[in-house]
Amino acid sequence: MEVILAQSAGFCFGVTKAVEIVYDKIEEGKKLYTYGPIIHNESVVDDLQNKGVQIINTPEEIDDITEGTIVIRSHGVSKEVQQIIENKGLTCVDATCPFVKRIHHIVEKESMEGRRIVIIGNAGHPEVEGIRGWSVTEAIVIESGDEIENLTISKDEKLCIVSQTTFNYKKFKDLVEIFQKKGYDVSVVNTICNATEERQTEAKEIAAKVDAMIVIGGTHSSNSRKLYEICAKECENTIFIQTLDNLHLNFPKEVRCVGITAGASTPNNIIEEVQNYVRINF
Repeated sequence: MEVILAQSAGFCFGVTKAVEIVYDKIEEGKKLYTYGPIIHNESVVDDLQNKGVQIINTPEEIDDITEGTIVIRSHGVSKEVQQIIENKGLTCVDATCPFVKRIHHIVEKESMEGRRIVIIGNAGHPEVEGIRGWSVTEAIVIESGDEIENLTISKDEKLCIVSQTTFNYKKFKDLVEIFQKKGYDVSVVNTICNATEERQTEAKEIAAKVDAMIVIGGTHSSNSRKLYEICAKECENTIFIQTLDNLHLNFPKEVRCVGITAGASTPNNIIEEVQNYVRINF
């Protein structure tokens, strides 16, 4: 069995930085919390919890903490949550991905200058929720063309369009084009990170030339799900798994070449396990 592994598979820069920060802080032996799971990968989060790292999911939970360090996850948080942590007098370590942090600055600046913020991304995703929290006015989250059709905002209102860092690049361009054709006054900032664009492009190219495709990622990983959607359009035999335990291959006998890619929150050891298993057993 020939196996083609995407070179861009696995931890991106922002995730690597965030995970390293938490593991380094564990060595200090103090009470340690993360605001939300540090990344969207269950195996990493479970390992950190086994080492004593606790997860905070709401601002209200911060009130019950009297000491320790809170690490802001790679997805970032709203300005309000960050201020709550700092005002509480707790040690705050910001592990927000630099690409996400850049969006926070753009959104704050543009909204203060009077533009309505439009975020192209998944409503409810922690990164998007954090971005919304840096706009001084109510931001709009858009994921589909239908949502744009149903907008009731005035054409006289100036807009600033940004994107979730892991959004599908082609879909982002298509949605921006709809805004422009409708005559909105838009300022567009492509905030999809380069690693995401490269990962999606490479995954599409591999999926188009293999007989089967395996996408590895966490259940709640937005970028992994988008990789799956991209690959599934190119290769009918595309499957999505979290770990080797989820790998139950029922590919047709004519499958001779398998491609593998993985989301930005997938550890290298999981990728290697899947790659080796496929090469040895098929």
